[in-house]
Amino acid sequence: MADENVYSQNLSLDEIVFENRNKSYGAYDIRTQYPRLLTKSFIIGTSLFLLAALSPFIYLTIQKMNEPPPQEVSADLVEILEDDPIIEEVKPDEPPPPPPPKEEEKIEVIQNVVPEPVKAPKIETPPPPISKQLETQTGLVAQEGVKAPAYTPPPPPPSTGTKASTAEVKPQVSDTQVYSEVEQTAEFPGGINAFRNKVSGNFDGSAMNGDEGTVKTEITFVVERDGSITDIKANGKNSDFNSEAVRTIKSIKNKWTPAKINGQSVRYRFRLPLTMNFEG
Repeated sequence: MADENVYSQNLSLDEIVFENRNKSYGAYDIRTQYPRLLTKSFIIGTSLFLLAALSPFIYLTIQKMNEPPPQEVSADLVEILEDDPIIEEVKPDEPPPPPPPKEEEKIEVIQNVVPEPVKAPKIETPPPPISKQLETQTGLVAQEGVKAPAYTPPPPPPSTGTKASTAEVKPQVSDTQVYSEVEQTAEFPGGINAFRNKVSGNFDGSAMNGDEGTVKTEITFVVERDGSITDIKANGKNSDFNSEAVRTIKSIKNKWTPAKINGQSVRYRFRLPLTMNFEG
């Protein structure tokens, strides 16, 4: 009986490892073919490496083989002729040109002629006749009076070493007079644009025919000292437009901020141009 632990010398290591095992399993084939595949891979890899390393030399060799033969150029020495030296002609010294003539400075003489003073004629305006001065008009509607000239206080006396206190004298402000020029004008709450928006919003266009086109008018009214408005008038060419404009102004109940002179509220005449377009 043969000893099972003694192996034949012709057996390889793979046969010994896979003895009494399923050799049809893929691992046995891989191990038996591994040396051959390794040798083949080494040869292919070495060949590719050598080809990549030698490709520049092969390219240069092929390029040199395709180059045209070099052309020989004969370079014979040529005798160089020297140019004749240029001799500059020396011209005799010429006298310098004469200096330009000096222009005499012109002195402009300006004569100051002082005109003789002429006394301006004094224009005197004769006073109106007594019959005109006594004419007065009374009624329920307040009318614009005659503006009194602004009062100018006299200059203070010259100082004599002692300090004297001077009080500023302000012109008197009338409670009934309607002013058109003031220090602080009357203002509507929100500004004049807010007032125009209220007028355009409350205006009833049905009062017009609708084919008037562009209609203009100027509305005047008096802003009283308490902020209310009175004496509303419209002086446009279209009577229907004027009537509706007056009605619209009366319908606005918001009170104005009154105009002021010297910090006192006064009656102020306000003018408002109004333009609307009616197209049929």
